[in-house]
Amino acid sequence: MRPDVLAIQEIGRPSALLELRAALRADGLDYTDWEHVGGPDTNIFLGVLSRFPIVARRPQTNENFLLRGRRYQVSRGFAEVEIQVNARYRFTLLNAHLKSRRAVGYADEAELREQEAARLRALIDNRLRGQPQLNLVVLGDFNDTQDSPTLRRLLGEGRTRLVDTRPAERNGDSAPPPIRVGHRAASHGPTITGSKDTYDRIDYVLLSPGMAREWERDASYVFAFPNWGTASDHRPVVASFTATDR
Repeated sequence: MRPDVLAIQEIGRPSALLELRAALRADGLDYTDWEHVGGPDTNIFLGVLSRFPIVARRPQTNENFLLRGRRYQVSRGFAEVEIQVNARYRFTLLNAHLKSRRAVGYADEAELREQEAARLRALIDNRLRGQPQLNLVVLGDFNDTQDSPTLRRLLGEGRTRLVDTRPAERNGDSAPPPIRVGHRAASHGPTITGSKDTYDRIDYVLLSPGMAREWERDASYVFAFPNWGTASDHRPVVASFTATDR
């Protein structure tokens, strides 16, 4: 894939991210800048590796919400960075790993996930309120399907509704993908990104209206390769952009 910017969920402590960075450098992928963010969860964290300078860092590590009279924290926080691609183009990246579907004894997992999504959407609204044309990418493991309350919360409504890139597997289909920027993007080919007992699309790359104008749809896809499940129960999602404001 050779990504210029790599956003990771479920990485270990900073030493694990730096170990990955060193291994990639040995294979010819040199990421000069990196960010590591965590929340109350002490086991898994968020990471960003970038070939371009990270010029601003706003780790969101203390997000919280009230659910049925009890206050909870967003367990993995949100990684927020600004990346300067060239002298004229920069974008903001929000990396998130929302509550898993694993049942917990203290609350309903779906309600927790939806409330975490609501906190993330509040950050999105805050950024776009001040800069409606902001180049913003919101991505990560959202642990829910496109028709869920979680995704409806994240996508939003009206002029600041996010665009779901919905990359698909390159499986040899010859028909061009009928993707459009609008209320719902569609594409040919499997869009599965994660598996447990079922196969679902739970990993997303969402775009602000400003960022969507630079999106290269035909160069965006779900990476498929033999034995992908031996490394992870998720598949990488690739989104490509032209680094010029349109």
